[in-house]
Amino acid sequence: MSRSFLPQKRRRAREIALQILYSLDVREGLEPDEAISLFPFKDEEPSVTSYAIKLIKGTWANKENIDMLIRTYITGWRPERMVVVDLVAIRLALYEGWIEKSVPMAVAISEAVELAKHFGTEDSGRFVNGVLGRIVRSLQEESSGDNDSEG
Repeated sequence: MSRSFLPQKRRRAREIALQILYSLDVREGLEPDEAISLFPFKDEEPSVTSYAIKLIKGTWANKENIDMLIRTYITGWRPERMVVVDLVAIRLALYEGWIEKSVPMAVAISEAVELAKHFGTEDSGRFVNGVLGRIVRSLQEESSGDNDSEG
């Protein structure tokens, strides 16, 4: 029975992670541990809190690498020019699905699109989906190209 609640708990953890990562992005000098300590976790289940913290710390630690992926595969959209909510949703999906591989990439993209629709602009869902789709296709093409040359 608890298994059926897992997607909802993970979604809640992603919502929290998005909010805290957003604050880290817009408040210069704010560190992850400080931002986490400011969030009112008292009403959250421990599994939600721990997954949110894992996402926050992992995404933030890999921020430069993720932004480099965005710069490499998306022409005309530098990370610093993106709507912050969209950028954070993209970073979160790339961390969770591509770097950490804690969920399938399709799930990470779907969740990022939902977060962007909920917290972003009218166009955020489509934008996030398009950016992630292009990056993932490019990464998969490179990976399969690497495998072809090894044979």
